[in-house]
Amino acid sequence: MTPAHPAPAPVPLTRPPRLRPGARVAVVAPSGPVMGERLDAGLDILRGWDLDPVVLPHVRDRHPEFGYLAGGDDARARDLQQAWCDPSVDAVLCARGGYGAQRMVDLVDWSAMRAAGPKVFVGYSDVTALHDAFAARLGLSTLYGPMVSAETFLKDDPTQRSLRTTLFAPEAARTLRADGARPMVPGRARGTTVGGCLALLAAGLGTPDALASVRGGLLLLEDVGEEDYRIDRILTQLLRSGWLDGVAGVVLGSWEACGPYEKVRAVLADRLAPLGVPVVEHFGFGHCTPSLTMPLGVPAELDADAGTLTLEVPALV
Repeated sequence: MTPAHPAPAPVPLTRPPRLRPGARVAVVAPSGPVMGERLDAGLDILRGWDLDPVVLPHVRDRHPEFGYLAGGDDARARDLQQAWCDPSVDAVLCARGGYGAQRMVDLVDWSAMRAAGPKVFVGYSDVTALHDAFAARLGLSTLYGPMVSAETFLKDDPTQRSLRTTLFAPEAARTLRADGARPMVPGRARGTTVGGCLALLAAGLGTPDALASVRGGLLLLEDVGEEDYRIDRILTQLLRSGWLDGVAGVVLGSWEACGPYEKVRAVLADRLAPLGVPVVEHFGFGHCTPSLTMPLGVPAELDADAGTLTLEVPALV
C-alpha cells in the first residue's frame, strides 16, 4: 500500500576523497571472524598498491561464546570508530562479512565519526547495515565492494582492478558493465544508487538507518545462500511494505549459492518485473567472481539494454 505522503527520493551523498599512493588504510572486522592467513594475503595486495594498511586491535578476535562474531560488539564498534576518527587514516576497509554489523552499529559514536570528516568506506554483504548507517547518519557515499580477506579479492584480478581503479582513478570507473549483463526488463532510468544485500536491507526495515523507501533510486540487489522461496518472501515483504514503490530501476548482482539460477530468476522476474521499471540481471557484483565495486549514494543512469550503469560523477572526488 502506497503511503499517503510518499517518502522523499534518495539524494546524492557526500563523496569522499580518492586515495593517493602512500595512503593509510585501516582494516576492521565489524561482522564475522577473520581467517588470519587470508587477511595477511589481502594486506600484501594492499601494500602492492602502495597503500599503508593498519589492522585494528580486535580484527583477529573471536567472540568467546558466539563463534560467528569477530570479538565482542563493543570491541568491534571501538575498532570502527577508532579507525574512522584517526586523522592519519584515509580509508576504512572491512576484512569480511558474515553476521554482526547490526549488533554493533548503535554502539558507535556517530557524532564523533561525523566530526572526523568524509573518508572511503568499503565492504559488502553484512556490511550493508553499515552502508545504511553511513548514509543516514553521515550523509556519506560508500563503496559496496570486495573485502580484504575475501577469497574473491585475493584470487581474482578483475575484482582487484575494479576496486583499485575506483580508489585511485575513479573517473576511469564511471561506466560500469559486467560480462553477461542483460535486461530482465528493458529501458533506461536515472536515480541515486542505493541498496546492497537483499536480506540485510529487509532486516533493516524499521531501524533508524533504513531508507523509508527507494522511490526514485536505482536499487542494487544481491545475496548469497538464500533459497528461491526465501528470496520470494523477502521481496514480497519489501513490496507489501511500500518500500519498493516508485523505484526508478533495479540492478541485480550475484545470487551465489541460492539454488539453480533459473528458479531464482523466475522469482526475481515475478516480483520485480511488475514494477514496470528497467531491470538488469547478471551485473556481477557482490558474492561472485569477478565482482565489481559499486558506489552507493551516487547519481547514475541505468541502461538495461546495454547492460551499463553510468555514474554522473566519479565515485570519489
